[in-house]
Amino acid sequence: MGITISGGVQLSGGVNLIPSGSGGAGGAYSFQGSNYGYNAGGVNGTTVIEKFSFTSDGNATSIGDLTAQINTGSGNTSSTHGYNCGSPPGTPAGTDEIQKYAFATDGDASNVGSLTVRRSESTNNGQSSSSHGYQTGGSPSGDVIEKFTFSSDDDATDVGDLTAARNSSAGQNSSESGYTSGGSSPALVDTIDKFTFSSDSNATDVGNLTAIRQQFTGQSSSDNGYTSGGNISNIYNLNIIDKFPFASDGNASDVGDLSVGRRTPCGTTSTVSGYTSGGSNYPNPQYDIIDKFPTASDGNATDVGDLTEARSNSGGAQY
Repeated sequence: MGITISGGVQLSGGVNLIPSGSGGAGGAYSFQGSNYGYNAGGVNGTTVIEKFSFTSDGNATSIGDLTAQINTGSGNTSSTHGYNCGSPPGTPAGTDEIQKYAFATDGDASNVGSLTVRRSESTNNGQSSSSHGYQTGGSPSGDVIEKFTFSSDDDATDVGDLTAARNSSAGQNSSESGYTSGGSSPALVDTIDKFTFSSDSNATDVGNLTAIRQQFTGQSSSDNGYTSGGNISNIYNLNIIDKFPFASDGNASDVGDLSVGRRTPCGTTSTVSGYTSGGSNYPNPQYDIIDKFPTASDGNATDVGDLTEARSNSGGAQY
């Protein structure tokens, strides 16, 4: 466990929750997927939506496209759809897109609403309850917590504030709360913020990561929140996998390493594993790596497949 060093800068998107064990067919909503992880959008003008299997290791396949490129956005997950939120290049202030795509059939996304503010470098994984998707922080929205409904297509509303303005954070969630960890405000921070799903309210500071960092991603098991990758001081890329408990507020611990240190990857979670896909390692090319690490026990990640194209700053979901 520790860090891997190289050069660079940038930032990322993507992860979150899912329906119950069989991908939403019956049972209570939970936040891991049983079938597929999704990776959508990112830098280099890509609009590709791709998915990879949770049941067997292997490469991803392209299944559709976003309506427009979303770079440095983030992802959310309902029981039936994946969401990708953020600003396509050149989007005017105030018209940030909320796009969604169906899990049941492969296909393109549709634009279904707008965020309350134009934002980039938002939490690298939105947070998702059974009924709403959440977006937190970002640039220039600062400390905003906003949510949009899954039951009908509509715009997001501002429902609270983080403890401090920040961007390039990682997002996690339990069944009851959303978490926003780390980031830049503009100095790098190690703060873990928590906000409740049951009532609209501000976040509280409930712990710290093992180190300050930004431009990383998050995963969520039923018991713990995870962060993976990132960078410090816009110089060093990290391979750290941190986890913190949902049952009690507290600090994170270092529980493993990615196969390669990198920033701005995409995070997704199955019922048994966390996945970290893509990312960048400036000034080297972007990565197409799909890493997997266990959530039942602490351990390092292994490279289990490749995306259809190297990418970073993309948004993730799971089914």
